[in-house]
Amino acid sequence: MTPERLYLDHAATTPILPNAADAVARAMSLWANPSSPHAEGRAARAALEAARRGVAAAYGWPGETLLTSGASEALAIALGRATPLRRLVTAVEHDAVIRAAPDAQTIPVDSLGRVDPAALAVLLDGDGDGNAALVAVQWANSETGVRQPVAAIAEQVHAAGGLLLVDAAQMPAGADPHVAEHADFVALSAHKRGGPPGVGALLVRDFATLAPTGGQERGYRGGTENVPGAIGYAAALAEPEPVAALVPLRARLEDAVLRSGGEIVARGAERHPAIGSYRMPGLAAATQLIRFDMAGIAVSAGSACSSGSMKPSHVLAAMGWTVDAAREVIRVSFGRGTRAADVDRFIAEWRRIVRSVGGIDLAGAA
Repeated sequence: MTPERLYLDHAATTPILPNAADAVARAMSLWANPSSPHAEGRAARAALEAARRGVAAAYGWPGETLLTSGASEALAIALGRATPLRRLVTAVEHDAVIRAAPDAQTIPVDSLGRVDPAALAVLLDGDGDGNAALVAVQWANSETGVRQPVAAIAEQVHAAGGLLLVDAAQMPAGADPHVAEHADFVALSAHKRGGPPGVGALLVRDFATLAPTGGQERGYRGGTENVPGAIGYAAALAEPEPVAALVPLRARLEDAVLRSGGEIVARGAERHPAIGSYRMPGLAAATQLIRFDMAGIAVSAGSACSSGSMKPSHVLAAMGWTVDAAREVIRVSFGRGTRAADVDRFIAEWRRIVRSVGGIDLAGAA
């Protein structure tokens, strides 16, 4: 009998939670334009605003909330229209940040993918012309899971008169109060948290720091609002994520990887418990993905926005990895439904692949 598919690519997208799907289905009855003044439009508006409050409350956000089509649009709005004149982004940011701010200055990271505070200080000072900067950092890297110290970075940025944009697409609601306390902008995405695709949010501490362009969302985004999507997003966030339960599962996987001669990316850094990247020396990631997929296991070779092209990871390059070594790295990411048996199944297949290329399996053949 063919085993059921095992999905270990939650960092790319998560299955829609049943309560979120049900909320979207029910919200289809609110088909009116929420900008219309009649009773139907007012009903849609009321539901939209309730969803907006639900998203903000889930993240403990005290400021404003703009609903978007996802984190990529949220990042583009902040990077394109925040009031500081300069843009600084870390060398390991998501492709969406790089596309939205192609002329930004790059903040280097260390070999574990963490922001270099000394380099950040120099860049914040700039040419001494007093121009403030918008600094973009990921809460957790989508390829390696490496966490950035948001509070410490915010202290540096704010002391220099700048603003901090946090890409928190990979952050479970309530996982880090420092984000709500210190960030000026926060980009979020529903489909990373069990919600429907095509909806997200930009949390804004003060609208005075963001230039409007007209249209909906208080003049900060054009287009009719996605009422069902927003309602589904709020419903997904209302269901807590069991993040702590994933810690021992990742430890179990990583012990097996090390014992079989594999390498853990950024092993010594604080990392997201649900995201890990692993190198299998001697076998290209593209081949690994095929082997795992044939065994019914879905993993990836990094960010979903770049892994389809199988181009070398700019994240690993910034951390000092060679192109050849980086091409042997895959990403494994857990979700709400991941269990110990799933990890064991992945480990068994990892060991089979290692043996097939002549790797050393210190755990034995059992």
